[in-house]
Amino acid sequence: MKKIALLGPGTFSEASTDHFLGRQWFEYVPYKLISDVFSSTSTGEADFGVIPIENTLEGSVSLHMDYLVHEVDLPIRAEWVYPIDMNLIGYLPEGGSGDAENPFAHIRKILSHHVVPAQCNKFMKQYLSGAEFELVSSTAEGIRLASVYKDPSIAAIGTAAAAMLYDIPILSKEIQDHKDNMTRFLLVGKGVPELQASLSTKTTILITLPEDYPGALHQVLSAFAWRKINLSKIESRPTKIKLGNYYFYIDIEGSLDSVLLSAAVQEIEAIGCQVRILGCYPSYSYEN
Repeated sequence: MKKIALLGPGTFSEASTDHFLGRQWFEYVPYKLISDVFSSTSTGEADFGVIPIENTLEGSVSLHMDYLVHEVDLPIRAEWVYPIDMNLIGYLPEGGSGDAENPFAHIRKILSHHVVPAQCNKFMKQYLSGAEFELVSSTAEGIRLASVYKDPSIAAIGTAAAAMLYDIPILSKEIQDHKDNMTRFLLVGKGVPELQASLSTKTTILITLPEDYPGALHQVLSAFAWRKINLSKIESRPTKIKLGNYYFYIDIEGSLDSVLLSAAVQEIEAIGCQVRILGCYPSYSYEN
């Protein structure tokens, strides 16, 4: 049975992995820190790791992108998109909140992951503006701590599954700004997993431009454009070598095995660009 490292238990990472992979052929190894997920997968302690990489409301998780690029050498083996429903979780004071206008006025501290404020901004401004936000390693960890404190002034934001796991009430359901809030997760690892067939395939590459080649980025994009190859994402990130030097993280809809894509990569390398393949992998949507 293959081991999968992920944030957990009770996290969106775990829920999404359950949905797409299940537990029949995989054993989940939960960690509190994403750095431990990366390192355990890199050292072979776990066969694969699950990494949240992008969210509808927050955009790319830059810290995780940089870890994947600079800290480890773990090919991307699959991706999936999973809906994220945030819930306010905690305890009511004896006799209720006592505030008809704001039923959550008793909350003075919120424990959760750093991505939460961007995803629940409207709700937090309306009902939790007076509460301190305390950063913890995951949404599930915040819920676990709230269940330990059992203090009505301390609440958490996270999954309904974690609320059930730690036996703590849900005070308000689906508090995210938009109901179609989704997160994209990557499965990374040195091995090749046996996965169900997908409707689409993606390729992710890193491109570093030559310093002395004016118009290199235009030529890179042209190599894809005239071949009608669709880029689903292009993002620049610092190389961390020299100020002003960037690499381009590009997600491509298509397989590296296709003649057109392999020819585009060859054309880009011919103008002096460095190309690193991060993975060619199946892509799953929640409906699949």
